[in-house]
Amino acid sequence: MEILIAGLIAILTACGVYLMLRGRTFPVVLGLTFLSYAVNLFLFAMGRLTIGRPPVIGTGLPGYTDPVPQALVLTAIVIGFAMTAFVIMLALKARAELGNDHVDGKDAE
Repeated sequence: MEILIAGLIAILTACGVYLMLRGRTFPVVLGLTFLSYAVNLFLFAMGRLTIGRPPVIGTGLPGYTDPVPQALVLTAIVIGFAMTAFVIMLALKARAELGNDHVDGKDAE
């Protein structure tokens, strides 16, 4: 299972970096979103999530689940959504001002 999650993180990271290097704004936004998904999965994988354990130390159970990675991922999802909305609006404004959607603002050749 660890190999599957590591492979998925690698694929999301590679796709995100590839899309961020594109010349148009929508692939750049999509690449940023893929990178944020990869970071969220990485945080989950590093948190060593367990099934059937309470998120805090209980009196009768010997182990517990660390709630910090869950809180970090939840916060990252909210921040990622706000960042994506902001970047999309920024790209739409740049498209309206410049007349094209190239990242560097120049016409395609």
